[in-house]
Amino acid sequence: MAEILFLSLFVLMVLGLPVAFAMAISVFAAIGLGSSYPQIVVVKEMFSGLDSFPLLAVPFFILAAEIMTGGAITHTLLRFAAQFVGHLRGGLGYANVISSTMFAGISGSALADAAGPGAMMIRMMEKGGYDRPYAGALTISSAVIGPIIPPSIVMIIYALQDQEVSVGSLFMAGVIPGLLLAVGSLAANGWVSWKRDYRSDEARPDRAQMWRNTFMALPALGLIVLIVGGIRGGIFTPTEASVIAVFYALFCGFFVYRALHLRDLPGLILRAALISSAVLLILGAARAFAWVLVIEGVPQFLAETIISWELSPILFLLAVNVLLLLFGLFMDPLPGVMILVPILAPISHALGIAPDHFAIVVIVNLTLGLTTPPVGSLIFVVSSAVNLRPAALIREMPPFFLANFLVLMLLTFVPAISTWLPKVSGF
Repeated sequence: MAEILFLSLFVLMVLGLPVAFAMAISVFAAIGLGSSYPQIVVVKEMFSGLDSFPLLAVPFFILAAEIMTGGAITHTLLRFAAQFVGHLRGGLGYANVISSTMFAGISGSALADAAGPGAMMIRMMEKGGYDRPYAGALTISSAVIGPIIPPSIVMIIYALQDQEVSVGSLFMAGVIPGLLLAVGSLAANGWVSWKRDYRSDEARPDRAQMWRNTFMALPALGLIVLIVGGIRGGIFTPTEASVIAVFYALFCGFFVYRALHLRDLPGLILRAALISSAVLLILGAARAFAWVLVIEGVPQFLAETIISWELSPILFLLAVNVLLLLFGLFMDPLPGVMILVPILAPISHALGIAPDHFAIVVIVNLTLGLTTPPVGSLIFVVSSAVNLRPAALIREMPPFFLANFLVLMLLTFVPAISTWLPKVSGF
């Protein structure tokens, strides 16, 4: 049955079928052709993968991000970031990364980050004299920060697969790695901007304008403080935080920025529902896919094989990095977490690797797969958003690949980067 499962998945993905449909159809094929199980068991497993209270946080965080974007938050954050660095050489590139980092604390999604402030920043950079493919590549790199800095949809899914970690601890563990990824993108942008002499003609705003921009950005930044501080203080759970984020976003949109109107809500809710449906469909299909692997004994076989190699913790992490980088070439982070974490996490725990450390290595690694061909979702989102060929974006990516890889290696070899903040936060 496992042979049918993997062969079907490979063929369907080569044909270009979306990941969720490819996994679901391959599971139905494996059950129908290679076992005596009734087909209804596939539907049962898909439903079981979605029947979780913590999973409710996913659609609510997506809705909060949509409302904040529709309520002028994106423009506010862009102005706030650009006022500090926009006048420097490579300044609009720096503003791109900084605004993406701030928006990451609202959206929790790399794709939302790229499609929202990223698309606007690309057009702004092009007007400022930057090559459009380069602006797109920088946006792809900075969007990776979205799933790392809390709130993070991928971290919520990870916590459901590994009982050794909690959503709150992962949120804390992702803060410093997310900032390091931002520093990597900033450094790569600085090097390319110096090499190509990307200069800005914009003058630095006067002090009064900077104070106004900062004041207007405070309510938007307050959502990040509300989510992280509320979870850290035990005031509410991550699921409750997602609902509070929606009401906070509505308040900001209607009464603070006054850019949101009742007529806008149906469209925002529809977009959030479509995105949420796509995410949940992937999760349901991944749960059924993982169930077939379990009944076939694939996780147990792989675990026993890896344990028999008697790897040290560092060698195991390096092997996991290679596996995940290859896996990420063809699979998005959400199904990757649901399929691989139940296999790899118990081995890492047995080797004494800190759960938060291992989780961050896995999440960062799989998220980098969004930037790599042939299936890198961020490449195609940015390509369609600004009408660029994927090949043009990929040619500009090497400096950002290198920067992100160096950060990944730093996270692999220095566990304290991922474990220090959860410890001091009481997790």
